[in-house]
Amino acid sequence: VLNLQNFRGSHPVSPASDLNVALHECMAALDLFLSNKFSDALASLQAKTKDSMYHALTYATILEMQAMMTFDPQDIMNAGNTMKEAQATCQKFRKKSTVADSINNLVHRQSLENFTEEEIHAEICYAECLLQRAALTFLQDENMVSFIKGGIKVRNSYQTYRELDSLIQSPHYVKGENHLHFEGGVKLGVGAFNLTLSMFPARILRLLEFVGFSGNKERGLLQLQEGASSYSFRSVLCTMLLLCYHTFMTFVLGTGKGNVEEAERLLKPYLARYPKGAIFLFFAGRIETLKGNIDAAINRYEECCEAQQYWKQFHHMCYWELMWCFTYKRQWKMAFFYADLLSKENTWSKATYIYMKAAYLSMFGPDDCSPFGDNEVELFRIVPSLKLKIAGKSLPTEKFAIRKARRYLSSNPVPLPVPPLEMMYIWNGYAVIGQCPNLTEGMLETLIEAEEALARSSATELLADDQCVIKLLKGLCLKHLGKISEAEDVLNEITALYLICFCFRQNYKNYSMETRTHFRIQAALHQAKSAPENGMHSGASAVS
Repeated sequence: VLNLQNFRGSHPVSPASDLNVALHECMAALDLFLSNKFSDALASLQAKTKDSMYHALTYATILEMQAMMTFDPQDIMNAGNTMKEAQATCQKFRKKSTVADSINNLVHRQSLENFTEEEIHAEICYAECLLQRAALTFLQDENMVSFIKGGIKVRNSYQTYRELDSLIQSPHYVKGENHLHFEGGVKLGVGAFNLTLSMFPARILRLLEFVGFSGNKERGLLQLQEGASSYSFRSVLCTMLLLCYHTFMTFVLGTGKGNVEEAERLLKPYLARYPKGAIFLFFAGRIETLKGNIDAAINRYEECCEAQQYWKQFHHMCYWELMWCFTYKRQWKMAFFYADLLSKENTWSKATYIYMKAAYLSMFGPDDCSPFGDNEVELFRIVPSLKLKIAGKSLPTEKFAIRKARRYLSSNPVPLPVPPLEMMYIWNGYAVIGQCPNLTEGMLETLIEAEEALARSSATELLADDQCVIKLLKGLCLKHLGKISEAEDVLNEITALYLICFCFRQNYKNYSMETRTHFRIQAALHQAKSAPENGMHSGASAVS
């Protein structure tokens, strides 16, 4: 454990100018990256990745940002391997300890009074490598066990950030020449840990607290906001993490109540500086989506695709968003078009893409011609055979699609009633159309038609399940239209179908999207606790 109280940031062992040069070159590389000059950015860093901790970290960080934006399995693997190599480079610059030192450190807290500024930067770069490796682990799988393993694995990173944060607060600390960059790194790490841990479901949070972790959402946001507003190497990383939180994490893992206004404020200066920057155009599209401005969002995603041609995988992220935009508009053919593009060009989850193609085909009217001769039943039947594992783990969305598609394997399949609208719920799409009454009313109309068609069909053992799915989605639409009483009536019809014997089933687990459900429950509980007493319905968006 490190004792940082006596550290003097100006201790000269390695010249501070070495850090200055490295930081200047790495910030220039980030500027190239944000200007869509991806290959130039990587090329400017690669030669020094074995000799400079900041070059190694920046090179690996760019690859990680690419992996996190594309979800491509190969990108994820490359980023993980490169980050591991960057960690090894950072290790070279950490203060060397003899065997005697190591034994002594077990008895006494290690003093950093003899550490150089370079060695302190090595500590934070090393901790950042661990943090980013953990983020990749979480990206690959939402399983609770993975979160726990990843959390324990980065305990050293967490402790280092806490102690470096204590250093900054200490009256004995003397700011080094590169203090702003060092402080930015602390704020990035402390903010990321606090914000992420605060989102964890109660049962896993209790386990993490047992091994020394804790998270505070307000502190996490404040640290990242302060890091984003400073001029440092990690300013843009703090900004991008906040943008991801407000536009993605709060929707996929939360109730859909992200701070869109804050996201716009954060994005504005970067859009001004990088008007053709693909990453920022993408976030601009995402913000328009969350505001319910679907046509404006479509324009932004198309502009993003036109802005650069080198990073083709980034186009796929836009295709995914465009697919959902046309789903919100109930333009099934256009949604099918983008699902088809993804199934042919992207390798993240062929099973999910083929499932969505089949799902959109199922929404075509009797007079619509099926493009390219695809048959929805045949497509559903091949979904289970496309199961993919990344680092030995299956994607939760893919597991869901495969389970749903299995009902088509029989010789007399029972069709899913509204498969794209059910998957839309998984991705919290009803919180999006809830911003636009005409889209919500249109979706409600489609659900009523599906309910009527289900009532006319032959009864099967899956009838109750299908009825409940439609009623759940109807309830969401009614809630977003402000028809709270009608929404409650529809949702109560679901509970009326719940068999008494199920009440006795204990410890039900391993169901589809279990972890995501627990994350949303946790977010809803936080929201309900923070809501005023007269805002009783505010917590209802747990199912939005």
